[in-house]
Amino acid sequence: MTLGIIITLCTLVLIAYVFDITSGKTKIPPVILLLLLGWGVKEIGKYFHFEIPDLQPVLPVLGTVGLILIVLEGSLELEFNKSKLKVLRQSFFVAVFPLLTLSFISAYVFYYYGGYNYKDALVNSIPLFIISSAIAIPSAKNIAKSNKEFVTFESSLSDILGVILFNFFVVNATIGVDSFLHFGLELLIMIAISFAASVLLAYLLSKIKHNIKFIPIIMLLIIIYAISKIYHLPALIFIVVFGLFLGNLDELKGIKWIKKLKPEILNREIHKFGEITAEATFLIRTLFFLLFGYLINIEELTNTNTLMWSLSICGGIFLVRFIQLKVFKIDLLPLLFIAPRGLITILLFLSIPSDQSISLVNKPMILQVIIITALVMMIGLMFNKKTVSEPLEDEADLALETTEEE
Repeated sequence: MTLGIIITLCTLVLIAYVFDITSGKTKIPPVILLLLLGWGVKEIGKYFHFEIPDLQPVLPVLGTVGLILIVLEGSLELEFNKSKLKVLRQSFFVAVFPLLTLSFISAYVFYYYGGYNYKDALVNSIPLFIISSAIAIPSAKNIAKSNKEFVTFESSLSDILGVILFNFFVVNATIGVDSFLHFGLELLIMIAISFAASVLLAYLLSKIKHNIKFIPIIMLLIIIYAISKIYHLPALIFIVVFGLFLGNLDELKGIKWIKKLKPEILNREIHKFGEITAEATFLIRTLFFLLFGYLINIEELTNTNTLMWSLSICGGIFLVRFIQLKVFKIDLLPLLFIAPRGLITILLFLSIPSDQSISLVNKPMILQVIIITALVMMIGLMFNKKTVSEPLEDEADLALETTEEE
């Protein structure tokens, strides 16, 4: 039995890897295939009468670790310099405006039609309007470089700001001047802790001579994140600061004390660290969506009571996105379609306190919104003609390296 489980898990991960490497050709987001695969495994298990324990409690654990790794991977890729200011500014507004606008409008609709407490309705609305970097970034790897950069910035910012906004409304029983001041203080404390911890971890990364160094660093990141969450601090800020600090070390070389970290040596370690993080992110993301697919009931996916709500929510998402891209004069295709919901939406939905949850926002609605936005993205990517040519970039880099050696 044990060997059978091991073989099954390894086979599923290998199949997920095939989904990932062929997504550029098929244009099918791997998340859809993973959900189908997870559901298929459950149906096969039922047919052969396999006894499988309740795996529901594992989902939030995988989701939390996945969130940390995904945000870390995304922040490591973000480069901050003058040439990035325009795309950063645009992606910030495109991420923030729909998150705030649609969350407050949706909460009012839930409050008006369902008679729910407005604050509770808002807590339940926010997860629906956060773009999933876990789906968006991997799906955008084969589009034009400038668009891929925009997707990376936008989805990462949406994740970070969405989680912070959600936690703010969950933690504060009443919203007033005191709660904003308290939140601002927590934010400043977290930024200070994040900066100090980032420097310390970067120092450890450059000094540890043992052949195993990256997994302990990742474990420390998860521990600091968990402790920060216990004290209701915006813990995701720490992950972002750490990733940005390492990813932009070249921009900080002019600072005297940065030289003590030996940036030339540290850059090599950061590159290896990024590779390890990407591998770990792939594994956790795969297991999360496989498990979520396994827990899906077809009755929930086809629930007609929530389908019109889900379609309306998705319609609002893409309408606002269309208007924003037009206002900022950003290419509509394929960016209009890349606004998937996924891991963050599920994770926040599962973490809504029972006394703040509303019956209207339920698992069927969450599932339908995720599937609809993923299908829209798939269709948009299928009709996208502009793809990035990775081999040409690699050849250019190789030629540059050869020239420098000569």
